[in-house]
Amino acid sequence: MNMTFSTCSRLLSLLAAAALVSASTADAASFLERLGLKKRAPAKDSPKEGIAALLTEDQMVGGLKEALASGVETAVASLGQTDGFLKDLSVKIPMPESLQTIDRSVRALGQDQLADEFILSMNRAAEEAVPEAAAVLGGAIKQMSIADAKSILTATNNAATEYFRRTSETNLHARFLPIVKAATEKTQVTGAYKRLTASTEGGFGSLSRLGGSLLGAEAPDLDDYVTRKSLDGLFLKIAEQERRIRENPVARTTELLQKVFGTVAN
Repeated sequence: MNMTFSTCSRLLSLLAAAALVSASTADAASFLERLGLKKRAPAKDSPKEGIAALLTEDQMVGGLKEALASGVETAVASLGQTDGFLKDLSVKIPMPESLQTIDRSVRALGQDQLADEFILSMNRAAEEAVPEAAAVLGGAIKQMSIADAKSILTATNNAATEYFRRTSETNLHARFLPIVKAATEKTQVTGAYKRLTASTEGGFGSLSRLGGSLLGAEAPDLDDYVTRKSLDGLFLKIAEQERRIRENPVARTTELLQKVFGTVAN
């Protein structure tokens, strides 16, 4: 449809007027903002501020402690049984690094059972020790500080476990070591170690000399090694349970866990 010159002229005038109104409105808004007279839209609360408004400090700390306690319970149940360490490749205690050369030499000589017996004994010691560690771990959880509760709650999926480990591992190691020593004696770790590195019936004198020359004064502290590896396994399993609680509502088995981690997830 053809427009007359006058129609086009009126249309252009209307468009120009609309543009001027829009520009003047924007200018006015900008001018009022510069004068501090225009209200700005309120900023949205940050996640931490929102959590703090919905949960009390006691609830936040209590929820974190319950999550850790659930992790400890799950870890102990999983690891503190026959093959709990040995058959779980994520936590299985391997040959100490200082014995790797001996391990390869023993296996090259067809004496795999010596190496396997030693690895078995270390993992059995960890499995024996873990149930006794439950009270030690539980006591450490009770000492958890409230200072970092907000940041832990809204951080990564294993933040509570990492905080727990960072603040308590040294003390836990000292308290866990005697438990492991008792377990290594019961499972005869030292005997298996001696059989690995010493001569046995059948003429392995050369193997004994190899073990002595390679290790010297650097023979591993087996109790310390098993303790550290046991704690590594425990914290790994605690972190896995914390992640489940954060991600899966089904894993939140108490009212407090549901409230705290349900709030964080929303």
